[in-house]
Amino acid sequence: AEAAAARERSGEARSALLPQVGAVAEYLRATDNGIGNTSYVPAFGINRAPTTGRNVNQLSETFDNYVAGISAFQYLFDFGRTRGRIAERDAQADAENARLGLVELDLAYDVSRAFLDLVAAKQTVRVFESAVAKRTEHLREAQVKANAGLRPDIDAVTADAELARAKLALVAAQNDRQTAKAQLDYAMGLGDGAPEYHVADAPPDAGAPDAIEACVARALKHRPDLAMLVDEARAAGARVDQYRSDYLPRFGAVAGVNARGQESEPAGNYYAGLVVSWPIFDGFATDHEVAEAKLHQDAISHSIDDLRQRISVQVKRAWLDWSAAIDRVAKSEKAVAAAQLQLHLADERYANGLGSIIELTDAERQDTQAAADLIRARVDLSL
Repeated sequence: AEAAAARERSGEARSALLPQVGAVAEYLRATDNGIGNTSYVPAFGINRAPTTGRNVNQLSETFDNYVAGISAFQYLFDFGRTRGRIAERDAQADAENARLGLVELDLAYDVSRAFLDLVAAKQTVRVFESAVAKRTEHLREAQVKANAGLRPDIDAVTADAELARAKLALVAAQNDRQTAKAQLDYAMGLGDGAPEYHVADAPPDAGAPDAIEACVARALKHRPDLAMLVDEARAAGARVDQYRSDYLPRFGAVAGVNARGQESEPAGNYYAGLVVSWPIFDGFATDHEVAEAKLHQDAISHSIDDLRQRISVQVKRAWLDWSAAIDRVAKSEKAVAAAQLQLHLADERYANGLGSIIELTDAERQDTQAAADLIRARVDLSL
């Protein structure tokens, strides 16, 4: 809405290029006391011309007075004030469009982050569900062996404690999933009335970005926040042109027709001509306005330089984070494979009476943690 309003303000500025036409009509019931050749400054409205009048200080007799007219003014030239205002409004409208693009970009990022957090939460729930199932089986195995006198009772107690911890972690993961779902609903603007929908089971393939220099160049070309500042700088430059025009005259054309009368048939008149206005001295207001506009333009230019540097740093940091995320995913996949093998061996050793319950539970925790770390690494890569 703000972008559309800014575009309408641009249209308002352009209206000054077109003829300005107005009409007026009046009826007055008034006295007609002569004022002779008295000099006076006309006030608001259409004034009666000096006349000898029908009466002198007569307040009881009144007459009908009526007047109607139409007039037009056409802008001709003003050394940049009108067109500078148009350029300023156009630049402001472009800045509002860029601000809208920034809002849309932020919204897309928020939705993407919420989506990936929900995907990660769903996968984490599956990891802990699998962990609970494995620990339940190990508890059953430890209880059987303890009852048979093959293993000490401490094995069953340890396995039971490990199962309780896994169930607690599962409850936390399920709560995180519900929280992530609520955050995604909020990010998409669905609120409490969000319908049921299916979310992908895995994050999308992040793909490979270009070289870091190409990414920086693309960001400097397409970032809406930078475009917004550039448009604001254009608007400030156009404002300087507007204020400078006050040093020079303005030219316009006028034309009109009117009719005036009192009691009898009205008398018609028309006029046409050129109007030149020139502010000779305004208390140095124009000097201060020009200086202020230039300083504002300089401030925006400095902001543009600062933002360019920050964008370059942000892109380089994101590119390096992406490179590190690829490495984390590769190492996390190896860690998962190693943890699964370790768990398999610990399970076999415990089943054959060669390993301890501590060795088995440690392998279980490492397997669960490695799977959770891999989920987080893949989500970070997608972001």
